[in-house]
Amino acid sequence: MSYPIDMSVHPDVSGHFDEATNTISYIVKDPGSNHCAIIDSVMDIDYAAGRITYDHADRLIAEVESRGLTLDWIIETHVHADHLSAAPYIQQKLGGKIGVGDKILVVQETFGKIFNEGTEFQRDGSQFDALFKDGDTYMIGGMQAFAIFTPGHTPACMVHVIGDAAFVGDTLFMPDGGSARADFPGGDAGTLYDSIQKILALPDEMRLFMCHDYGPNGRDIRWETTVGEEKAHNIHVGGGRTREEFVKFRTERDATLSMPKLIIPSLQVNMRAGEVPTDKDGRPMLKVPLNGL
Repeated sequence: MSYPIDMSVHPDVSGHFDEATNTISYIVKDPGSNHCAIIDSVMDIDYAAGRITYDHADRLIAEVESRGLTLDWIIETHVHADHLSAAPYIQQKLGGKIGVGDKILVVQETFGKIFNEGTEFQRDGSQFDALFKDGDTYMIGGMQAFAIFTPGHTPACMVHVIGDAAFVGDTLFMPDGGSARADFPGGDAGTLYDSIQKILALPDEMRLFMCHDYGPNGRDIRWETTVGEEKAHNIHVGGGRTREEFVKFRTERDATLSMPKLIIPSLQVNMRAGEVPTDKDGRPMLKVPLNGL
């Protein structure tokens, strides 16, 4: 697959860190207009109290409004298992289309069964406005963006490349953070390695923006690096680590990890494009499948 890379376009990128989930959401502005996209938004949840709020999303909305921007797209790099998307809330306030990879259908089928969803839960991706295939392009104002299919962490992961900036979701972390786990349903360590190679094949000077950072070894939170830095220094895949070495390492490491604390609410909400499911009386309600994950 040949991708339409244009390193001459330098979008303005504003990162917003959510301390509760270690997620970074982005506002990405076309340098030639007032149009923008939001990538990987966060809806706040107090899971113990069963309470949802929108402080993080409100900060994104406030910046878009204060800068006089027009929101074209609300992008999900994948169906997140560690935070809830605020996409519908942002769309209601600012407009824009909600987009995700077309393999969302695989995720919806898998977790529709795990959460015992009825026939009213559509498994065709219709909750989203756009379903991207590998290489699909879309416009943010006059700036072209495109999606790269990068499964392995989940079946529906995509990297979104916008000019000289790529938003990698959970496929890669900062060089000292390594890579994402590959043991969720539909994940695969070998597939993840292959997907990472697609990212590392981009130009060395391509800016890479992470979806998460955990400040390993006590360093300050960071979310921007380059392809060149990842190739040279990533502790899981840098320096020429082979596929076989990576699969062995990733599989052994994943076996020691506990489930993300918000995986149960996150999957139910995110496979619906950020909408909270309801019970038969129309009340917002989440399920807890026992021994299902």
